[in-house]
Amino acid sequence: MTEAWDAAVEAQIRGAVQRGEFDNLPGMGKPIPGKGAPYDESWWIKSFLEREALPSDLLLPTPLQLRRRIEQVPDEVRDLPTEQSVRDFVGQLNAQIVAWLRNPEGPRVVVRPVNADEVVRGWRAERDRRVAHTPAAEPATVAAPVRRPRRGWWLRWRRRG
Repeated sequence: MTEAWDAAVEAQIRGAVQRGEFDNLPGMGKPIPGKGAPYDESWWIKSFLEREALPSDLLLPTPLQLRRRIEQVPDEVRDLPTEQSVRDFVGQLNAQIVAWLRNPEGPRVVVRPVNADEVVRGWRAERDRRVAHTPAAEPATVAAPVRRPRRGWWLRWRRRG
């Protein structure tokens, strides 16, 4: 029975090849990805992250994710508009750090809360530097205001009649 099955499958494949159903498939003529590379047990995770365009930081344990976020704080707060928004951002990060410190899991990595005053100081210095290097804008010409009919003109018109 399996020989008959194999023969039927082979006949269908040969027929599809003759009809050209396998022509112009994506990847045709290209080498098989990963062929010749050493076996990687997490190949499917890496391919999923790449295919879905997800950051690989998601695979890190919590303390390492927190350390990476602490390193990125200056870049994260650079474009925030106010000092209060910078303090709020640091406060949220510190809340996550404290939550991890209360119940640590994963590798033992030193993670300390971020000093909000230092971050604000760096944010101000960066903002002042950007303002100093920004060329002064030319004064904008003021357009004449558009005249609109006075409110209630139709009420006065209706009362006449």
